[in-house]
Amino acid sequence: MKNTFYRHSTITMIALCTLVGLFVRATAQPFTKAATTQSVSSAPQLIQPEELAKIVQSSQGDNPLILQVGFRILYQQAHIPHAEYIGPASGPEGLQQLRKRIAALPHSQPIVLYCGCCPWSKCPNVNPAYKEIRAMGFTNVKVLYIADNFGKDWVDKGYPVARGE
Repeated sequence: MKNTFYRHSTITMIALCTLVGLFVRATAQPFTKAATTQSVSSAPQLIQPEELAKIVQSSQGDNPLILQVGFRILYQQAHIPHAEYIGPASGPEGLQQLRKRIAALPHSQPIVLYCGCCPWSKCPNVNPAYKEIRAMGFTNVKVLYIADNFGKDWVDKGYPVARGE
């Protein structure tokens, strides 16, 4: 009698697990590269300064669109060659400029965002810009990792710079 009870309980548990598994499989989003990309998209994909400097200095291939999403005074003092000034993405005007600049681009366009006003962990501009671009459907977006500030992590290292507008 005791063995019969355990056997029926085991069969019941197997049937229940099978039904739950079938339900989860039927209602779950398929595990695809696109689904994976979307779930990870909240954390910016980073590019290191030395890597971007090599790309900027290289004459081979297409360079990414580089957008400075920080403050104008910083852009005027020194910026990455061919970078375009967008404005602080921490405010609505900067985000509007960003949307306007990239609206007509293909969603696969390589884009690099940077600010450089302060340490990475305190920057008010890069995360809002990154989130906005990703929300618009752009898939090839990286953020320049600036640990301290643009002067220390780019200019002082001898990477290429342009000045003025």
